[in-house]
Amino acid sequence: MSESGSTPAAAATIPNGGAASRHPGNKVAVVLGAQWGDEGKGKVVDLLAQDADIVCRCQGGNNAGHTVVVDSVEYDFHLLPSGIINPKVTAFIGNGVVIHLPGLFEEAEKNVKKGKGLEGWEKRLIISDRAHIVFDFHQAADGIQEQQRQEQAGKKFKVLANQYKSVYPTLEIDIEGELKRLKGYTERLKPMVRDGVYFMYEALHGPPKKILVEGANAALLDIDFGTYPFVTSSNCTVGGVCTGLGMPPQNVGEVYGVVKAYTTRVGIGAFPTEQDNKIGELLQTRGKEVGVTTGRKRRCGWLDLVLLRYAHMINGFTALALTKLDILDVFPEIKVGVAYRINDKIIPHFPANQEVLNKVEVQYETLPGWNTDISNARTFDELPVNAQNYVQFIEMELGIPVKWIGVGKSRESMIQLF
Repeated sequence: MSESGSTPAAAATIPNGGAASRHPGNKVAVVLGAQWGDEGKGKVVDLLAQDADIVCRCQGGNNAGHTVVVDSVEYDFHLLPSGIINPKVTAFIGNGVVIHLPGLFEEAEKNVKKGKGLEGWEKRLIISDRAHIVFDFHQAADGIQEQQRQEQAGKKFKVLANQYKSVYPTLEIDIEGELKRLKGYTERLKPMVRDGVYFMYEALHGPPKKILVEGANAALLDIDFGTYPFVTSSNCTVGGVCTGLGMPPQNVGEVYGVVKAYTTRVGIGAFPTEQDNKIGELLQTRGKEVGVTTGRKRRCGWLDLVLLRYAHMINGFTALALTKLDILDVFPEIKVGVAYRINDKIIPHFPANQEVLNKVEVQYETLPGWNTDISNARTFDELPVNAQNYVQFIEMELGIPVKWIGVGKSRESMIQLF
């Protein structure tokens, strides 16, 4: 197949208004983060990828970080769809992803050394010819921007003005060195590059296929709907699936929201249910809450249902995966944020303004803990009654069924309810 896919046979398969054009074709199942990231999306994708034909990344770049444990081997993914660990899967990187070529190959080579999960990965990876490449100097500029934000948090105009004023005077670029390095990747990359829109069209309208879309980042990091300005540069909500893969919304099927049993956030920004105390420290240490990409400790707090209702408004989750429930094993009581108050009045929405979000008072419901190790539970009935009640409370409050419950790191530690 040529890059344009413009052979007569290929052209003949495109519907021209007949009955074929009215049939929606295959549906994609979507896995999205419902909080501020780090919810355990990789584990859910890994579970679903075991019987998938195609696994796609639609947005973000190597600022994403997913960890998957298979046969006691821990694989870390940043750019590659984590579903590539299934040797029968075709992995597709869509046009909405920005690709750092050295990072892509380094990530693959590191994971190849860890175990057999990525053997033959180059023959199973397809990259959209419309995907953008990001260079080392882009990452360096991002680093400078992030440092400026950290140093001048809250002074929005000053930060923006300084960025334009300085135009990154400390940025150094080895132009010839970087070009030489990139040329070295060219021959390895060429066989992977295809017309992404046509690849997805064929996948959707050909024989029945199970297609999985792996979201990166999360709803509250979305450039439009996240807690601006502390967001990423892409749409990590469900709309990014269509724009990031070049496919119509009628082909979106199940939308699974991944929710950690508590809440975490990396870096600065409003965090209403944060526990900057011994509770937060215990969540951080028990959950090993350190960023896969950044290496920074994550801030920790109780589960926030206001935030999750907001994420559901945007994404329309059909079911949830509730991860890391076992981290709550040692708490005698567990709080859940159920509403926000401002001036002693409940507000019906999630504030867009960071200053307002910083001022909200969280209304909590307190549930009894279970004080039991649940890591060996493999069915819902094997969970303690109070753990079952915690899950059912979340379902009732959100009006979304929980399909999976994570009680550990391995594949076997995901309890499926239906």
